[in-house]
This record gives sequence, C-alpha cells and structure tokens, in this order.
Amino acid sequence: MRLDKYLKIARIIKRRPIAKKIADQGRILINDKVAKSSSNVTVGDVLTIQFGNKTLVVKVMQLLESTKKEDAQLMYTILEERYEQDFREE
Repeated sequence: MRLDKYLKIARIIKRRPIAKKIADQGRILINDKVAKSSSNVTVGDVLTIQFGNKTLVVKVMQLLESTKKEDAQLMYTILEERYEQDFREE
C-alpha cells in the first residue's frame, strides 16, 4: 500500500494531500530510510514521522483498504512520541 494512502486510512494524518506533501519533503522514514509518498508500506515496517516539533514512531500492524474511525488505531502501534523543546532564552 502507498505510504500516503496508509497514513490517511490509519488516520495518522487526516488528509492524503498533506501526507503526500510531508513525505515528499523527506520528513517520513520507513525503517530508517527516507520515504516518498509512493513508497510501499508493509506489515512490520517502522514509520518515523516528523510534524513540526513532534516526532511519531509507529509500527505497521495491519493494512486495510478502508476502516472505521474506531478501528483505525488497530492498523499501527505507537512505539515513541516525542516533542522537540524550544529552549530560547528570553
């Protein structure tokens, strides 16, 4: 399954064009390799996604063509979620 489609169906990123844009900017890694929006995602892959000051690391558990909101979280497991701190002195 394409990376941008997976992110949208799993509801990690709400809209597919946004997922495509983030991936094509090099802000998503699949198994520690830079991924494009058209990269293939398989069960067991580890995705590292950078949104602004947040980094989310998830493991792909299932690939579904469509899903209900309550079932979307069954598609992945969150391994790590971290926020970059801004330590500017005032």
